[in-house]
Amino acid sequence: MGLACLLALVGCSSLSGTGDKGYISGTGVPTEVAPADRGEPVSLTGTDLDGEEVDLADLRGAPVVVNVWASWCPPCIREQPDLNEAAEALGDDVEFLGLNIRDASRDDAAAYVRDLEVPYPSIYSADGAALLPFAGTLTPRSIPSTVVLDREGRVAASVNGRVPTTQTLVSLVEAVLDE
Repeated sequence: MGLACLLALVGCSSLSGTGDKGYISGTGVPTEVAPADRGEPVSLTGTDLDGEEVDLADLRGAPVVVNVWASWCPPCIREQPDLNEAAEALGDDVEFLGLNIRDASRDDAAAYVRDLEVPYPSIYSADGAALLPFAGTLTPRSIPSTVVLDREGRVAASVNGRVPTTQTLVSLVEAVLDE
């Protein structure tokens, strides 16, 4: 029932449409959430592309950048170099995690990771269920999207659509690091 309600909300989105391509590209405008206004920590577990279990709770203590992508998504492909640069610039003080949604196979997702030299793991979620813990922040069709979680695992910032620049993402994360 929850997934059906969430999917119904997609039609009410103010995001830009892309016709029949299967995703809605957002505006790429960052949204920050003040510490006092953040909700509960996001709970998410899944299996990465190598078959290893991933639990967001294990990453708490450091900010986590969660990027939603699909191998068939042109804006995802265009933004990946910025994500790779941000991961390198931020170093070990920050964790990165991808959410690969709606890809037909792990092989397609693995090819994307290999070809674009993605330096961090990604949870494979062919049905997009990995987005459910982000309800209210992300829609089931907002690809790409990026969420910055604070040290406690709460949503501190988000970008629905392609991250505009490496520096935009670095600045969002540095604001959380400075808290």
